Order: sequence, then structure tokens, then C-alpha cells
Amino acid sequence: MLTLLRQISNAIESWWSEFTLQTKLMAAATLAVSLIVSGLTFWAVNTIQQDARLNDTRFGRDLGLLLAANVTQLVADDNKHELARFSSQFYSSTSSVRYIIYADEDGQIFFGIPYSESTVQNSLTIQRRIHLPEEALRSRSPFVRQHHTPNGQVTDVFVPLYDGNRPLGIMAVGINPNPTVVTSSGLTRDVTIAVFVSIWVMVILGAVFNALTITRPIKELLVGVKNIASGNFKQRIDLPFGGELGELIESFNEMAERLERYEEQNIEELTAEKAKLETLVSTIADGAVLLDTHMNVILVNPTAKRIFSWDDRDLVGTNVLHAFPAAIQVELTRPLYQMAKGERDGGEFRVTLTEPTRRTIRILVTTVLDRDRENVKGISIAVQDITREVELNEAKSQFISNISHELRTPLFNIKSFIETLHEYGEDLSETERQEFLETANHETDRLTRLVNDVLDLSRLESCRIYHLDPLDIAQPIEQTLRTYQLNAKDKGIELTQEVEPDLPLVLGHYDLLLQVFANLVGNALKFTLSGGRAIVRAYLLPPPTENEGSHAIEGATRYVRVEVSDTGIGIEPEDREAIFDRFFRVENRVHTLEGTGLGLSIVRNILNKHHSSVHLASEVGVGTTFWFDLAVAEDLEETHLATPQTTSHETTTATAPEDATETSPQTVSNSTSQGS
Repeated sequence: MLTLLRQISNAIESWWSEFTLQTKLMAAATLAVSLIVSGLTFWAVNTIQQDARLNDTRFGRDLGLLLAANVTQLVADDNKHELARFSSQFYSSTSSVRYIIYADEDGQIFFGIPYSESTVQNSLTIQRRIHLPEEALRSRSPFVRQHHTPNGQVTDVFVPLYDGNRPLGIMAVGINPNPTVVTSSGLTRDVTIAVFVSIWVMVILGAVFNALTITRPIKELLVGVKNIASGNFKQRIDLPFGGELGELIESFNEMAERLERYEEQNIEELTAEKAKLETLVSTIADGAVLLDTHMNVILVNPTAKRIFSWDDRDLVGTNVLHAFPAAIQVELTRPLYQMAKGERDGGEFRVTLTEPTRRTIRILVTTVLDRDRENVKGISIAVQDITREVELNEAKSQFISNISHELRTPLFNIKSFIETLHEYGEDLSETERQEFLETANHETDRLTRLVNDVLDLSRLESCRIYHLDPLDIAQPIEQTLRTYQLNAKDKGIELTQEVEPDLPLVLGHYDLLLQVFANLVGNALKFTLSGGRAIVRAYLLPPPTENEGSHAIEGATRYVRVEVSDTGIGIEPEDREAIFDRFFRVENRVHTLEGTGLGLSIVRNILNKHHSSVHLASEVGVGTTFWFDLAVAEDLEETHLATPQTTSHETTTATAPEDATETSPQTVSNSTSQGS
């Protein structure tokens, strides 16, 4: 119940708050006037009614005394027959008397008018009593009171009856109200109510008239002005009013029409400028996020969505701190709120993200000021993905460190032996001098190989374009095996080739492929123990077939696969990803073999120039196989090279990463290489 009353109160309060101040004042004034007039009217009615009651009281007292004077002796004589006759005549002679009752001091009724025949017949068996007021028993004066009945108000007059000093009982007479006074009182009340209602009707009619003639057009003008302010220049007011109000409406419509024409003339230009800005923001390489002073997103471009993985989210109007990754929240929450308060102008932050991929980003935060450059209106955030830059810087630093280390060792050895020969040459034997010169020459060759490898790698990683010609892959294989055959015999390693006869010509660069074979075969011999084997294979891959049949796809490019396998020490799984990095060498861990650590990086870059890639399969203690595919020349146009296909293998393969650079070689067993 309390909740219902509260709801009703809230509804009334809401309804009342919708009225204007003028309406509220008019309602209050009307209520005050109507209450005053109604109060005066009801006061007059009550006064009339009180006078009527006073007259009825006086009339009843006088009538009661008159009747008592005539019946007292009859009661004293116990002449009830005469009492009944006289009382009946008196009752029937006037319409003012409603009833006459005679009772003794105990309230026992011994006669009453009106009465029915059944009452008379049962008067010997039925005893009736009347409740006498205490005031009527204590005094000899008549006691008068009034009470309401269904038939109207009745005045009760109680007159004590005495025979000298002896009480005889009491007489009760009921007096009907004066009909004229009653009618007058009812008419007055009706007039009062009519006056009250008339006042409100007049006020309501006046308010309606005012609304139709004045308030309505003013409200229409107010709505129109609001629509114009919100940019709706199509707003018009169509009301049939003349005079000054009509001129005001016409002026408003004319103003709205001019604004609409102006908008139509400029909207296309504004839209074009907006589209240019949006296009510019959406196409810039850096991410851009614009915030208001409450950290809510106003604008975010596609680059920022890509960097923060917001592609499927609509962030406009939401708090950007809830969308940022945790690492960025830690870095930016405090600075952003300081900038929103004007306590800070901006800043640069570098954050490393781990999900979904590891990236490093640079965040530039600046405040957006108003025209006077005094108040902060927003915050702009520029986001740059500097992962590649960081990686390049790290690679450059590592390259400089590695190349410095590699150059320092042979230079130190050369300088040491040359200084020894220069200072103590006469004290050394011919054999010692010859040994020192051979060592210096060996270190010079090592330094030359290192410089040449670095130059080759730099040339391959540049934008230089190499012209690829049709060539017989067997020729560079044979030349490489002739070069390394003596080295293999010295180490006790069997170096052979398995080249499929009548192979088609492949598209390639002879000198570059010769360098590839030299690095791969050299690595195979370096990491294979005495008694092992190294094999170079070349064979034509079967042409690709259709998905649902065994027929070869007509016009598909064919490839020749080249493999270099050995039965060497193999490559640890954790080294297979890094093996193509610059200066990475297995001997860095075992400290037994020499090398620049650039060979496999050179191989990978050369094969990239051939639109191919190098793969490996290795098992520790069994061996290693490196392989790559070269496109058949007759299947390709001179201006287009297809991407080489890769077929499934029985052994695990590892593809060189696109951004890897240099590595030292390793080995695979014969059984493994056959599977590749």
C-alpha cells in the first residue's frame, strides 16, 4: 500500500512538473478564489441551518410546554382515555409533530402516538421503554435535542410532568423540521456548488482559449527553434494567425528556408572535406585514437583496431582504458587522467605486447586544446608498430657485435705472428718462420672469406635483381663435387651424387646456385665424421594432380627437387629455427669447428632470389637433409615465376623463416634424406 501511494505521489509530481509557471500560477489563483467563495457560501449555509435549528428548538419547546400544560392533569388523574383522545386530536391537527410519547420516571412508555392496531392489541403483553436523557430527569425545564433520521432531521423535546412537587413522568414530543428552511438550505448548497464549478469551468475555458490563441503558436515556435538549433532546417510552422504573431511565424519560416538553402549549398562541400579527413585518418600507417576528457573514444582508425585487435568491436562512446591491453593500461592510465586535467601536455611510451603476438609499439599521447589553447578538449593517441624497427636494431647491433668479434680474431692472429716475425725473425728458424707465415696466410684467407660472405649477404639482401636463365642443374652439382672431392677423401667421407638422367632445364642463376651447393656440401663435410656419407640428389617431382582424380593438371608448373644429405651429427630441435640466422654456428656450443656462420643465411637469400625456399629434416646422431625446389624453365614465361610447390614428406621439415638471415649447416641420415 505504501509503495502504491508513493507511485501515485511520484506520478502526480511528474504530471505537475510538466506545466509551465504561468499555468501553475493560474491554477493556484483559481483554487484560492474558488476556496474563498465556496467557504463564504458554506458559512452562509451553516448560519442559515443553525438559525433554522434554533427556531425549531424554540418552536418545539413552546409546543411541548403548551401540550404539557393540557395533559398534566389528565396524567395526574390517570385518565388515559381522555389523554389519548386529546393527544390524538393534537397530533392530527398539526403536521409539525412527528410523535408524542408519555413515559413514567423509569422510562416505561404507557402511551404513544402514532401507534398501530397490533401495538394496541398487544399492549398488555408488550412493554416498551424509552431511553430518557439524564438532563431531562434532573431539571423541570424542557430538554431539547436534535437527531437525524432517514426521513430528515427531528427535534426531540422532553418535558417533565409534575403535579405540584410530585413527578408524574415525562412527555417526549418529536417536531419535524421547517420545510421552507430545509428547501432554502438545499438550494443554497446547490448554488454554492454551482458557483464553485462555474469558477473552474471559466478558468479552464480561458486557459483553453489562451492555449489556442497564444500558447500553441509560442510552443510551436519553441519547437521550431529547437529543431533549427539541432540542424533540422526543414522545420516549418503552419498556423492560421494574423497580426504580429502571424508576422513572427512568417519570419521564422523564411529564416528556416534560407538556412535550408545554405545547408544544401554547403553540405556537399562539408561532406567532401569530412570524407577526405576520414580517409586520411583511416589510411595513415600509424594507429590513431581520439578521446574526450572522460576517456571515451571519439574516433579510432583501422590501423589502431588492427594493432589492438579491435576489428570486431565498436568502441565509440566507451572508455578506452577498458579496451586497452593490461600492459598499456598500466602505462597510460595515470598520464591520460593527468592530461585530461591539464596537468600534463603529452608523452611518449614504448610498450611490449605479448598477445596475440609479441610486438613492440610506440604510443605518442598529446592533448587537444580549444581555439585559445587554454582548455583541454580531448586527447589524441598515435600508435606505431615498431616491432620490425626493434628487430632490425637488435639485428644490427648483434651483426656489428658478431662481425667485430669475427674480424678481431683473425686480425689479432695476423698481427701477432707478423709482429713476432718482425721483432724476432732473426732468432727464429726457417721452419718456424715458414709456420708463422702459413698461419698468417691462413688467417688472411679466413678474413677474406668472412669479408666475402658479408659482401655476398649484403648484395643478396639488397634490391638487386638477378636474371635467371635456363640451365642444367647437373653441371653446378658436378663442379661442386669435383671441388670438394679431395677434401672428402682427406676426411674419409664418401661424397656421391644421384642425379636423375635427362632432367629438364631449370630456371636459375649458375653462379648463385654454385654458391648454394658449395655452402651445403661444405657444411655436410664439416659436420660428418670419418666413414660417413654425403649425397647430392636431383630428381623431377611428379606433376600436381586434381583433387578428385589422378590426372595431372594441364599447364601446371613442374619442379626439380635438389637434396644435400649427410650422415653427420644432426641438428638439435631447438637450433632448427635459428640455424638460418646470421653468425649462428653449432660450433658456438661445441667449440670445435670454424666458420663464419653466414653460409645458410646466404643459401636462403639466394633461393629467395629463385622464388624458392630451403627446407631441412634432421635427426641428432643420424644426419641432416637440406632440399629446395627449382621451377622447370619451359613451364614458365620469362616475365612470371610461380611459387614453388611443396609436397608431403615422411620426415619432419622446417622452413626457413622469411626474415631469417644467416646460419651454419648441419646433417641428416641417409634414411631420413630419402624420406625427404
